[in-house]
Amino acid sequence: MPIFFSTILLTAGIDPKTAHVVRHQDAKAPRQRTPYELWRNDRHALDLYQRIQKKPIFSRGLLASFVATPLGETLFVGLYTVRGIGVVPEGMLDPVHHYSVAGMHLYDLDHDPRLLDFEGKAVIEWGKGYIQWVQNAENDKRVLEIRREVVEPAFPGFLSLVLPLSELDAIPLSWIERLQEARGVYVITCPRMREHYVGSAVGGEGFYGRWRQHARFEGDAVQFRSREPSDYQVTILETAGSATSDAEVLAAEQRWMKKLQSREMGLNGGRLNQ
Repeated sequence: MPIFFSTILLTAGIDPKTAHVVRHQDAKAPRQRTPYELWRNDRHALDLYQRIQKKPIFSRGLLASFVATPLGETLFVGLYTVRGIGVVPEGMLDPVHHYSVAGMHLYDLDHDPRLLDFEGKAVIEWGKGYIQWVQNAENDKRVLEIRREVVEPAFPGFLSLVLPLSELDAIPLSWIERLQEARGVYVITCPRMREHYVGSAVGGEGFYGRWRQHARFEGDAVQFRSREPSDYQVTILETAGSATSDAEVLAAEQRWMKKLQSREMGLNGGRLNQ
């Protein structure tokens, strides 16, 4: 029998009709400043990020706040009481993008400890309406998991990793370290256009450094620049051992290009010298 988040609220003595559920996700957030990373490393900044709104959108007395994890999960991070609403003063900057937010709405929010035991542990199914980031708490939100402790998502392994290129800066630091240390061959696909590109990582920052180039439309993949990073996802085809030379990695890249016909049917046909 499924458990819903509204049931957790009721168990804590909270009428779901008095609360909103909110899901924070910012695809344009700079490196390590996503709502998830703010929750992990700078809780005050996340609280401020939530308090600042362009529109008076919080109309109920409570907020049950969630953040999108690097794996796309919806993780509960806190319950808040809405005390009131004011105006952002001059000089205040958005804690993620650092632009002025003076004149916007500024909510007075207090952390409510009644669901403290679920913070960083309860994962729910938000549904397909990700654009609707504020919803009524009585809407059925199935609880997928209640973890025993707060943990960072485990690295899935090089050959199991499938990552949207636009979310590269949102992955955990431990993942970045693993990807910076590894070299090899990868493939980037565009599910929307059904195109693919085979590349290799041989530089000092490994896969991560190479993928950052693609996300910024730098490097030699000319045909990438006709689309947005959100159109692409990346996965690793082959990793190189510590004794493997750069020349051997590049030779492996050529083999994969031939196997996947990425010159004839993919994006490797248009390249510039770096």
